[in-house]
Amino acid sequence: MSSFIAPISTDHLLSEAEKENLYQKLIEQLNKDFNFANEPVDFHPSTKPDELKIQLHEKIYRLIQYKFAEYLSLLYIVDVPEDQVKKLDGSDIMELSEQVSFLILKREWMKVWFRSKY
Repeated sequence: MSSFIAPISTDHLLSEAEKENLYQKLIEQLNKDFNFANEPVDFHPSTKPDELKIQLHEKIYRLIQYKFAEYLSLLYIVDVPEDQVKKLDGSDIMELSEQVSFLILKREWMKVWFRSKY
């Protein structure tokens, strides 16, 4: 049984998900939590990791920019640790949305990984 290793970047996380054959589960989890937060996304199962990264980043950017309450609701539903979000520098929304996308992916990856192992 392999132990959970926290990913250091979005690319690392996505390649790990593919290697563990859990990439589809990760997409399903993202779709599920976004829909639960009333911010439907439709990441198709055939979405490539680099496309997923861009689409997620754009979605988070738009939420921060135009639908902040929904953005906060999404973070709550995904269960992104509040202290990690507070540590981010919010002066550049583009950079912030990229970092938040990574935090979301990291949390979703943890859920998927643990569910597959235990």
